[in-house]
Order: sequence, then structure tokens, then C-alpha cells
Amino acid sequence: MKALSLILLLLLALTGCQQAPPHSLEAPRSIPVIEKTYIDTHNGYSEAVVVQSAGIKTIYISGQVGEGADLEAQMRSALGKLTDLLADQGASMDDVVKMNTYIVDYGPESLEVFRGVRKELMGEADMPASTLVGVAALALPEWLIEIEAVAVVPSAE
Repeated sequence: MKALSLILLLLLALTGCQQAPPHSLEAPRSIPVIEKTYIDTHNGYSEAVVVQSAGIKTIYISGQVGEGADLEAQMRSALGKLTDLLADQGASMDDVVKMNTYIVDYGPESLEVFRGVRKELMGEADMPASTLVGVAALALPEWLIEIEAVAVVPSAE
């Protein structure tokens, strides 16, 4: 039996395995507090959800649709609503790190409008990660574009 114990100890030593000490001297790690705030909840969703933890505030904004007769007017309107939601949380378009855009009946002319308005309102430098998807329809037939975004700012914790 002593020989078996000795063999096991040698194997453990050769493989680098060690027995954990009975009491760890390391202080227990605290779990960060995550605070969620739901903004303007209605019809089964929130316009935005704000998540704060460890000095960071992440703002998740639901798809914003615009008003107007054409894609350009609706895009300007949707970006205006998105800008207002960001401002309410102490953020701006400069803080947006991800943007998803959905355009009904997407075609080359839609891309020209999209790029033109985005460049005018957001510039060309330090752009967020972005996805543009052409779709057959949105929730209501009069909607031509829907834009959702994620922004990150320091929190006031």
C-alpha cells in the first residue's frame, strides 16, 4: 500500500498536479452588480434598456421607425428619435458602437440614400459596427426603414 501511495505522489509531481491547500488565502471575488432600467415600455417591448455595471452604461435601443413620404424622410426621422433616446441617457451618436438598419424593398438607390443621410448626420470617421438588411416588410406597411442601436458610455454610479 505504501508503494502505491509513493507511485501516486510521484505521478502527481511529474504531471505538475498539486493538492489544493485546505484554506485559500485569496479573498472571495465580488460579483458585479448589474442594474437594468427599462425605458418607455409599451405593447410588449421597451424603447430602450439601459444596463449599468462596473462603471459602464450600455444602452440597447429598439428599432426606431420614422415618419415621412419617402426613405430619406423616414431615415432622418428614425435617426432623430434614436438621437433623442440617446440624449435622454446622457449619450450621443458618437457613443453608438453597433447599428442595425432594415430597409423595405432594398435596392441600389436605397443604399445611396442610406449612405448620404448617414454621412451627413454621422460623418465618416469612427463609425459604429453596422449591418444593413433589405427586408420584404416591417411591422406596418407605411414603414420603410427601422434602425436599432447599441451605445456605451461611462455610468454615473
